[in-house]
Amino acid sequence: AVVSTQSGHYGRADADSLYVEKIDVGEAEPRTVISGLRNFVAQEKLDGALVAVVCNLKPANMRGIKSQGMLLCASDKDHTTVEVLTIAEGSKPGERITSDLFTQAPDTQLNPKKKIFEKVQSDLTTNDSLEVTYKGELLRTSAGPILAPSLVKAAIR
Repeated sequence: AVVSTQSGHYGRADADSLYVEKIDVGEAEPRTVISGLRNFVAQEKLDGALVAVVCNLKPANMRGIKSQGMLLCASDKDHTTVEVLTIAEGSKPGERITSDLFTQAPDTQLNPKKKIFEKVQSDLTTNDSLEVTYKGELLRTSAGPILAPSLVKAAIR
């Protein structure tokens, strides 16, 4: 995952539950990302926010628009509360999110048939201090840990 800055929304992807976002991930052009957050997160909370984005997923067509990443959020068990993760102030768009368990460079693009992200995702959670962890190890940028605003023991999706 990399730190990104939301640079605005430009529509609803032909569905009331979806945002179409332009996200600066430190590349020449912002990426288009479709997220199913409209029913959970106000647009004002996203505009200009530093966010965590998985950038090495295979692009997917959603409602006729190619989504080039996935915005990571914390979610409670019944998926009624969803929160955008809080990225440490001072983090830069394009900065890689790290953990002591990440010892090699990430794949350029994950093979969807191998379900690699799904396997990793099952071990992403928040601890009692609201810190995002992978197998118990903190996820962080050079500026500090990644946090959930209020959800303890939350799934990261």
